[in-house]
Amino acid sequence: MTDHAPIPLRDLRSDCARCSGLCCVAHTFQRSSDFAYDKPAGTPCRNLQADFRCGIHADLRTSGFTGCTVYECFGAGQFVTQQLFGGRTWRDDPTIAADMFAAFGTMRGLHELLWYLTESLAIRAAAPLHAELARLRAEVAGDPGPDAQARVGELLGRVSALARDGLGGRRSRGADLTGAGLRRADLRGADLRGALLIGADLRGADLRRADLLGADLRGARLDGADLTDALFLTPPQVASARGDSLTRLPAALVPPRHWN
Repeated sequence: MTDHAPIPLRDLRSDCARCSGLCCVAHTFQRSSDFAYDKPAGTPCRNLQADFRCGIHADLRTSGFTGCTVYECFGAGQFVTQQLFGGRTWRDDPTIAADMFAAFGTMRGLHELLWYLTESLAIRAAAPLHAELARLRAEVAGDPGPDAQARVGELLGRVSALARDGLGGRRSRGADLTGAGLRRADLRGADLRGALLIGADLRGADLRRADLLGADLRGARLDGADLTDALFLTPPQVASARGDSLTRLPAALVPPRHWN
């Protein structure tokens, strides 16, 4: 990956206007509550238009495509389209399709790592690790090694420990809290990394500085919850949950349209 410019760290959110519908083609859909029909990888979604826009974007949730509304490529789509392939698309040149889709899968994972590393650099309590974070971020953006994900995970664990130090939060890493009644719970500084919070009642809960890396928030109730400085919360996690106008999110995140 040394033959292209570094990933633009300022651009870690999807910009569909600069992409070629990669998530609508490269991925597999399986008929379920998330997708209305089966679609093999490499086949365009039937809703993808000639301009690479979704023909039912405003009605995805009511048309059986909830999975699309909780997806985020972290800017990998436009990076692959515009920078790796110079604006060419799989429609213009079918011979590049396989390489383009493979690159998208790889870059999506790397861009998610960049999201976490970039967030960590804004955490004051993690200042002792900022130099190390910056070096690893530059490496992931340029020429990541095969162990990049493991190294990022280890470093994020140290960031989390510094950010949560002194709060005495509960330790529920990887716990199955599906449907748990946690309304108005004090979860400040909690270690909820990888926890299953599917359908959990977190209304009015205090999740400030809680580590939510990889936590499954599908269907979780976040009405009135405070997540202002929750750690490692991503757009897909927020979109998969249920919140309201009183839900407080980190500055980098916005309430999904379907919350209203």
